[in-house]
Amino acid sequence: MSAAPGDAAFDPDLPRGIPPGEGTVVTVGTFDGVHRGHWAVLQEIRRRAEARRLRSVLVTFHPHPLRIVRPESAPRMLTTPLEKKEILAESGLDYAVFLRFSRALSRYSPQRFVDEVLVDRLGVRELVIGYDHGFGRGRSGDAELLRDLGAQRGFDVDVVAPVLAGGDAVSSTGIRDAVARGDLRAAAAGLGRPYGVRGVVVRGDGRGRQLGFPTANLGGVAGDKALPPPGVYAVRGSVRSGVHDGALHLGPRPTFPGALPSIELHLLDFDGNLYGEELRVDFVERIRDVRPFGSVEALVDQMRADVARARVILAHDR
Repeated sequence: MSAAPGDAAFDPDLPRGIPPGEGTVVTVGTFDGVHRGHWAVLQEIRRRAEARRLRSVLVTFHPHPLRIVRPESAPRMLTTPLEKKEILAESGLDYAVFLRFSRALSRYSPQRFVDEVLVDRLGVRELVIGYDHGFGRGRSGDAELLRDLGAQRGFDVDVVAPVLAGGDAVSSTGIRDAVARGDLRAAAAGLGRPYGVRGVVVRGDGRGRQLGFPTANLGGVAGDKALPPPGVYAVRGSVRSGVHDGALHLGPRPTFPGALPSIELHLLDFDGNLYGEELRVDFVERIRDVRPFGSVEALVDQMRADVARARVILAHDR
């Protein structure tokens, strides 16, 4: 198929292909969050590939397509590429192809994407998509068009029904909304796991230790990562030594004038040096808003209450 004006016939960012002769069952999408609805699609392509003795392939994108075509509308991300790869490692898929989404790729028509990526590079025999799927320029590659293309090019197209949570279809948008309002239980129900954030422990001002609650200050969090609103949360922290219960402060520190906003994790019953260590925090439940206190003593009393509340929440979340 001829290239669009000004584009090379093959974009250098497209996959080089899988071993020749290995027909595939493929799904395509951003898959931000790799939530329960996504997981249903991934398990379906794995099942179908095994039944037909083909290879299962996910084609996904980074950055989010909106960051290229409409950056002002680009959402905060539920998963960084590294987080997505870690989750996909448990999917049982044969291949995960990460395409760098570019301005050139955004101009591909569905027909060109199907021909150059799915047929020529990946040897698609069956394409499985979610119920709300669309790709190609303007998301015009819907199920009806894809079925027509499949009939012409020799592959089947199937649509997976939505997965419901609380009566609504699970979606990345819905999970982002839950995270943004601090409803981490709802986010976990859609994801099928707690919502997490990853960073590196950096040196802070040491105030937590002075107050009797040593904290790990989390830095290096991806700038486009979706975060819950400022507050105190019951969480679990994953470090090299294992997984520990904790209480986390996220946001400003109004009791101390001039203090910068921070993400500070207090691991319960933990004693150790975490500086420079990569750490993952899984949010379980929001405890309270951030608010100023009239004295350090009042803040310490509240911190004791926060830790006690976190213990209760986490003990009931085993």
